[in-house]
Amino acid sequence: MWGFKTIICFSSQYVIIDWLQKHLLPCPFKYITGIDCPGCGFQRAVVQLLKGNLAQSWALYPGAIPLIILALIYWLDKRYNFDPKQYIKTPIAVATGCLLLVSYVIKMVH
Repeated sequence: MWGFKTIICFSSQYVIIDWLQKHLLPCPFKYITGIDCPGCGFQRAVVQLLKGNLAQSWALYPGAIPLIILALIYWLDKRYNFDPKQYIKTPIAVATGCLLLVSYVIKMVH
């Protein structure tokens, strides 16, 4: 059965997600030029990811999930010396960069 602490946890999570949706930062590059920057859509993708909408998050910004994973790997490395010889970080960083580049080019073409 759902406990009081579980209900409070879920309701506070929805409050945080709702607050994030209402306080997204505007993109100054897009404001000035009218063109999406390579990071446009990241905030909305993270909000969708927090809601559990993996497909919607990927559709909004394909690089959000790999960037979060990469940030987690770098944090683990910094904190616990996770990957001292760069066997994991470098290929994931290169793949993430390529994904960001390809998705940005596709967005600009369409």
